[in-house]
Amino acid sequence: MAGTPSPATGPTPSSAVFDAEAAGAAVGKALPLTADAGAAFVLESKGTWWHAGFHLTTAIVGPTVLTLPYALRGMGWGLGLAALTVIFSVTFYAYFLVSRVLDHCEARGRRHIRFRELAADVLGSGWVFYLVVGVQTAINAGVTTGTILIAGDSLQIMYSNLSPNGPLKLYHFIIIVAVVLAFLSQLPSFHSLRHINFGSLILSFGYTILVSAACIRAGVSSNARPKDYSLSLSKSEKTFNAFLSISILASVFGNGILPEIQATLAPPAAGKMMKALVLCYTVIFFTFYFPAIIGYWAFGNQVQSNLLKSLMPDEGPALAPTWLLGLSVVLVLLQLFAIALVYSQVAYEIMEKNSADVAHGRFSRRNLVPRVALRTAYVAACAFVAAMLPFFGDIVGVVGAVGFIPLDFVLPVVMYNIALAPPRRSPVYLVNVAIMVVFIGVGVIGAVASVRKLVLDASKFKLFSDSVVD
Repeated sequence: MAGTPSPATGPTPSSAVFDAEAAGAAVGKALPLTADAGAAFVLESKGTWWHAGFHLTTAIVGPTVLTLPYALRGMGWGLGLAALTVIFSVTFYAYFLVSRVLDHCEARGRRHIRFRELAADVLGSGWVFYLVVGVQTAINAGVTTGTILIAGDSLQIMYSNLSPNGPLKLYHFIIIVAVVLAFLSQLPSFHSLRHINFGSLILSFGYTILVSAACIRAGVSSNARPKDYSLSLSKSEKTFNAFLSISILASVFGNGILPEIQATLAPPAAGKMMKALVLCYTVIFFTFYFPAIIGYWAFGNQVQSNLLKSLMPDEGPALAPTWLLGLSVVLVLLQLFAIALVYSQVAYEIMEKNSADVAHGRFSRRNLVPRVALRTAYVAACAFVAAMLPFFGDIVGVVGAVGFIPLDFVLPVVMYNIALAPPRRSPVYLVNVAIMVVFIGVGVIGAVASVRKLVLDASKFKLFSDSVVD
């Protein structure tokens, strides 16, 4: 399959990869010099639609679902559930459009395996390539930092229950998480995560069921606080909280790496991604709505950004059995490693593209040494930021506003209207324009609200704090 020039990158490297595969290049053996190391080694195209479904589910369904009651807190029942349902529907639609654009390009001899190259090809502008690189980098680093922070926090929760006056601090647990993640990050390709990501899907069902059951018990407990669902009295505060909540929802539903996930499908990929999306959104329905509704019902406007912390208040007894909370924390902790691995793949692909040599094998010393060094350094940098700035809820909001909203709500509809060119007065075209306009506005205001919250919370902590700021 011949590659066609893109405005920013010249011939698409993906075509060279598929030519190499057609020639029978085996994993771990030297590939032709024309192949792209990032694509050949990290984004190898061997998977089935259910493998893509596992990757997609891990990218979207994670412990961030435990922030959904916190997002509802900023909007209340009516607006909160409406926003949750709208973003559920719009993200499914937007991901479907991206898949259609990818299939459209593949049918014309241009199979793209990177979001940045797809956007540059369709939109015909070199600056778009670098914009997508920047936004994806923000998403990948933000999510990896957030997952390391939650994992460290989860370990600290278990430790504090076993040893309430123990000497270990939050940053100690972040270091432990980083060491394990640095080891796991040496798995060479996205496709090699397929079994881990299937396990991640099972884990997501496990802890959402456990946490939802714990919230029901807490909601009817005699130790539960009085339920209050009122919003802030200040109109400006209410507005900022609503847009912060929308940013959090966008982040929770966000992906930003769908082309890279579709790249793992064995060609031809046409039509396979729709099955993966249906699998993913079936899981999303059950794992998002249950903890969101039950968690907000149980705690109202006192719910914290991590629902588990609401179940284990600083004062008074835990509101659920210790074994249930402990098992939930363990399941969350295990899934966090899978999520961090998935969101690191784009960064690893860029590293591999620029540091590896396809003339040597994947596990040759020439390629193995820089891979280990660069991936370990990346994990260490994310862990350092997580330990230094422990703002979990705020990090989720900022990443949603400046990262997921442009890539998951704006670019898909723009690319579809340009690539497939529906009539300008058709419902599809008009709906796409409406989505673009609305979410550009939401993204701008959400970014302001998220940064404002981050600035306000800066006074509540010190560097390398021993607790995560809500």
